[in-house]
Amino acid sequence: MPRLEGRPAPSPAMRWLSPVIAALLTVAGVAAIFLALGKDPVEGLSVFFLNPLRDGYAIAELLLKATPLALIAAGLAVGFRANVWNIGAEGQFVVGAIAATGVALAAHDSGAAWLLPAMVLAGALGGAAWAAIPALLKTRFNASEILVSLMLVYVAQLGVSWLVHGPWKDPEGFNFPQTVMFGEAALLPVLLEGTRLSLALPIAIGVLAAAWVFMQRSFPGFQMQVAGQAEAAARYAGFPVSRAIWTGLLAGGATAGLAGMAEVAGPMGQLTEHVSNQYGFAAIIVAFVGRLHPVGIGLASLLMALLYIGGEQAQQYLNLPSSISKVFQGMLLFFLLGADVFVQYRLRLRAPRLGA
Repeated sequence: MPRLEGRPAPSPAMRWLSPVIAALLTVAGVAAIFLALGKDPVEGLSVFFLNPLRDGYAIAELLLKATPLALIAAGLAVGFRANVWNIGAEGQFVVGAIAATGVALAAHDSGAAWLLPAMVLAGALGGAAWAAIPALLKTRFNASEILVSLMLVYVAQLGVSWLVHGPWKDPEGFNFPQTVMFGEAALLPVLLEGTRLSLALPIAIGVLAAAWVFMQRSFPGFQMQVAGQAEAAARYAGFPVSRAIWTGLLAGGATAGLAGMAEVAGPMGQLTEHVSNQYGFAAIIVAFVGRLHPVGIGLASLLMALLYIGGEQAQQYLNLPSSISKVFQGMLLFFLLGADVFVQYRLRLRAPRLGA
């Protein structure tokens, strides 16, 4: 009978192969679901995975969708490598969007050149400030950063709902819960004419590069990895574990807030009640599919964006519910967790004993 046997050391090959295996199994699972729903699997896979790549505009939309995922996942990966589990990036995204909107509304009639940089700074600081709450409670009272950061998501969502239904509501918005449209000076420049792809993309690439330098080439990044893998060894070496907690949470909060700013100053152009499309939660999957490595995160964000847009295409062309994309995201995470078992274990075929 086959059995799982522990490896002497984790398999480097399986560490990088497991996301590929998970992606292939997800494609197979998607085809099986289409078949079960009475849809042609070939047509379904074509709509889901090829339609979003049909032309230059579609590819620009894919990059637009991947940008906030890459931004958030890059910051989360810094903390995850140190076993600092920030699950509240969704709330930090929302607070970053709120902070950037506050600056845009305060200077609505201003065309000053400082407005957009001030919004970028406000978004990053807003997200970091929201992440500082679980960091403080973790280092001061040993509260679970998982629970605190997650609960703060709902506080942030209620906060943005109150703002767009109350003091920030557009008086000429036909009673929709939204702010006024931002002025031209408060919008990110468009990279390609005729598309919605904005300056947020090179910002995301720069954040990924900075994350790579920090995690792979800096001494503080090395300290964080040691603190995450062996806390006792880190304390013995004099590495400050509390600093790793603060750095991990603030990094995730700042990049999530930056992504929130890019969303309201980019494709939306205003703040609404539904500012986030669950990017903060999806970015957790992106971080782990990308193996907490900036290059892998960049590729995984494209895959996750494909699932987002493919879900919209399936709703439009195949008459499927929009939630189908969330099913496929869950499948991707499920298969990744299953494939990850073989990083630490291998399948051993045992011959039956004589006389058994």
